[in-house]
Amino acid sequence: MVILALIPAILSCLLLAAHFYRMQGFVLAGICVAAPFVLLVQRWWAVRVMQVVLALGAAEWFFTIANIYVERVQEGRPWLRMAIILGAVTLFTLGAAILFKVAPLRRRYGTPR
Repeated sequence: MVILALIPAILSCLLLAAHFYRMQGFVLAGICVAAPFVLLVQRWWAVRVMQVVLALGAAEWFFTIANIYVERVQEGRPWLRMAIILGAVTLFTLGAAILFKVAPLRRRYGTPR
């Protein structure tokens, strides 16, 4: 159960890494690839680090939606499908951060309620 609850966080980090890699942000991509390895440390602070990474990732997705929206509107191109897809990715990333509140992960990392 614990491993299944970690999959969304790992996948979210990999999606962020791909996003940054595409934007030539190689350092940020590397950080996103390395971030899930902090979860190998079974301490409460590891969860907080991952939650911060995921929250910042969700903010990045939100700003990406806004930037692409502006570009597409200026060019007269459709934007709704892009907003729905990236909105879902944003919510998935936030959901991955919230999943650390489930009981098996709280027990594993010793996080307080």
